[in-house]
Order: sequence, then structure tokens, then C-alpha cells
Amino acid sequence: MNPQAEQTKEHTISVLVDNEAGVLARVVGLFSGRGYNIESLTVAEVDPENALSRITIVTSGTPMIIEQIKAQLERLVPVHKVNDLTLEGPHVARELAMVKVVGSGEKRVESLRIADIFRARAVDSTNKSFVFEIVGDTGKVNAFIKLMEKLGLTEVSRTGVVAIARGTKGI
Repeated sequence: MNPQAEQTKEHTISVLVDNEAGVLARVVGLFSGRGYNIESLTVAEVDPENALSRITIVTSGTPMIIEQIKAQLERLVPVHKVNDLTLEGPHVARELAMVKVVGSGEKRVESLRIADIFRARAVDSTNKSFVFEIVGDTGKVNAFIKLMEKLGLTEVSRTGVVAIARGTKGI
């Protein structure tokens, strides 16, 4: 067997579901019951007229595990469509984070300079703290947070990944 084929890889999976009570619990239960990890999870209604929501899940696994996850998701009754954006071609994925940095003097100036480089916005400011809002791919968000650790990082709140396929095709 080819060892490359069995490497664990991160996948972004989009699931179109009925917007009703208990659906998210069923999806999450599928993952926890089988020991699969969810690295990021976002849910929002995307079609109010038809009462549909989109769940975006970032998970990791070997190709076989990812196929099992998709097959099991497709079998859930409230699920309409499962798309593995990672395999289906180019897609856009973004995450929002709010990052609180507490400090004064040179550290405060440096945090503003780094925020400018990363195109993060100061959405709250006091004499001793900033709350920055940053939007980007997970790597960009992680890099920004890492740089802020030495400057007084106090708290982080993240949305999780949202993603959509590029091009003219929709779900």
C-alpha cells in the first residue's frame, strides 16, 4: 500500500441541512461517536425560504476516514448535500478572530504596527488594551495570534472557518 495515500490531511466539508432543532447535535454526534475530531465548525441559515442551513466542518483524516465521514453524513435524514471542498477544486475559506492585547508603551505601538501589516482592525481601544478584528485564512489568523503573544495577548475568540467553492457552480 502506498504510504502517501494514508497520510492524514485536513478537509473542509460543506453540509447542506434542514434548519431544524437537533440537526447540529446529530452531525456532531456522528463525529464524536466515531472518535473523529472537528477542528472547526460553523453553522448558519443560508436559505430561509426553504429552511436550509449550511454547516462547514474542518476535520482531518486519512482518505479512507474522510470518505467514511462523508458517507455517514450523507445518510443522515436532514442532510441534503455533502461537498468536500478540499477535493472538489478551488474554494475560498476564511475565518474571523477577535484578539485582545493588553500592554503599554512600545508593546502597544508594536501591536498596532503588526495589526496594520496583517490588515487587522482595532475595533475597541482603551488606554491599556486593544481588541483587533482579523479576517483571513486560518494560517494568517494563527500567525497574527502568535505574534501578539509576546505583546500582551490576553484573549482570543474565533468564528471557525467558512468556505465556499469558487466559480459559477453553487450547492
